Amino acid sequence: MDDLTRVFASRGDLAHLALFLWASGASALLVWALRELASSNRRFNDFVAEIARLNRFFNDRR
Repeated sequence: MDDLTRVFASRGDLAHLALFLWASGASALLVWALRELASSNRRFNDFVAEIARLNRFFNDRR
């Protein structure tokens, strides 16, 4: 990583390096957030399915 930074510094492209690092971090955060959202939706769907199963169970007992 040090060699890569030295190459960017010698060419005067530190702004490009900073932009790349920011974009990489933002993209990684977006991927993590989408993964967490998908997991949350899956858990909520499981919860709703269990409520529906309980409703069917209690309605069948009548």
